[in-house]
Amino acid sequence: MRLSPEDMQKFFNPQSIAFIGVSRSGGRFGGMSFFSKYIEAGYAGRLYPINPKADRILGIKAWPDLAGLPEKPDLAMIAVAAAQVPEVIVACARKGIHHFHLLTAGFDELGNAAGEALKQRLVSVCRAHNVLLIGPNCMGPYRPAARLTAWGAIPGRPGPLGIISQSGGMTQRLTEYAASLGLGVEKAVSVGNGSVLDALDFLEAFGQDPAIKVIGMYLESVADGRRLLDLSRRIGQDKPIILIKGGETEVGARTAASHTGAMAGSRAIWEAMIRQANMIHVRTMDEWLDALMTFARVAQPASDGVFIIGGGGGSSVIYGDTCVREGLQVPALSPQSMDELLRITPAAGSIAGNPLDHWQVFSDTAYLARLVDMAEQDPAVSIILVDRLIARNAFHMQDTPDPTPETIALLKQRKGVKPIVFVVDSEGGDPELAAQGAAMRAAFSEAGYAVFPGIARAAAALRRLGRYYGKRSRMPASQPGIHPERL
Repeated sequence: MRLSPEDMQKFFNPQSIAFIGVSRSGGRFGGMSFFSKYIEAGYAGRLYPINPKADRILGIKAWPDLAGLPEKPDLAMIAVAAAQVPEVIVACARKGIHHFHLLTAGFDELGNAAGEALKQRLVSVCRAHNVLLIGPNCMGPYRPAARLTAWGAIPGRPGPLGIISQSGGMTQRLTEYAASLGLGVEKAVSVGNGSVLDALDFLEAFGQDPAIKVIGMYLESVADGRRLLDLSRRIGQDKPIILIKGGETEVGARTAASHTGAMAGSRAIWEAMIRQANMIHVRTMDEWLDALMTFARVAQPASDGVFIIGGGGGSSVIYGDTCVREGLQVPALSPQSMDELLRITPAAGSIAGNPLDHWQVFSDTAYLARLVDMAEQDPAVSIILVDRLIARNAFHMQDTPDPTPETIALLKQRKGVKPIVFVVDSEGGDPELAAQGAAMRAAFSEAGYAVFPGIARAAAALRRLGRYYGKRSRMPASQPGIHPERL
């Protein structure tokens, strides 16, 4: 089903929302909790809680029914018992409401005849009344720019990401994770069972949205594999699509069936389709976030040649090994670069080369900027990877000021175009070190850089970046032998 720009406005920038199934008090998950979270987020539109037994709810006028509302709300959120949903939709449609978020569960995900029958009735009612519905069994629309953020990061952070998910929990965690790193979301949607509007309807709409630069998807199954392939191939030429496929194993597939009523489909066909469509395949939340950050923050590099700026002999060795194992290049530097390095890098206690090993990069911002300028001129280097160290007693540096603000300010003044990514490794179980590392990563991310908590995650994300752009430039018009309709 194709969503018009007006439909997208109703879902993601509604000027008014009716809440059907909001209690007078209590904080349990449901209509009341969503209503209260919209208030907490600072949603500026008009809220209409429907409750025949209340005059006001959380200080806002309540209405006994839809008939008395002073306007036709743009969006209705439904949180009543499943059996009551069809009649509620009919009442709303008579009021002229045609855009819905259905939170309620209890439909085909139950896996029984009663749940399937109720789902079919729901779909029939929606079609008969020209209703567009997100759900059932979902968290619905999310847009920080409109403070339409009753879940996930509240009030959230606007940004370039578009997130489409058959799981509310995955969408919620991703928005929180991204916001903690300064990475924002333009639109996210949890589609749940997707009985009327499914993930592919929003993929098509997000592909046409100029504010969305990178798309993240969590899918357990799709009803129309051919449409997914066609959309992904077309949209993926302009916008990277990062996909987590749930239900790849027998255990995951069994859980998916009881989660959204989804049949997970053939893993081999899914993998073939992902390759053909040039989607970026990830399997964990960390990989999902790393890929989204990398594609949002790192411009297309000219090659996969990485210059590693580090300050520890063993760490530099491991960094180089890890990059090479991921398929990146750690090239020898040009003679001009080596001459420059040998002039500014002391022979004792350092290694001039790629990777670079010199402790001064951690504390001397001007020296680091000089290295970056050198790398900008080196034809073998396309990506600059900078290791950061947290000053602490173990390195005899506990009194050293944190150079992060100065580093960011200086690098922001540079005229170069090669992307810089940062690694801030603070893992290991020390809670104080972990907190300091998280703060440093947040600072670099807030400044617009891709930053990772370890070299393995950085190298994997950069490998995905290179493969996507390399494959995009040589994708054929079609590829025989793939039958996505069997998903």
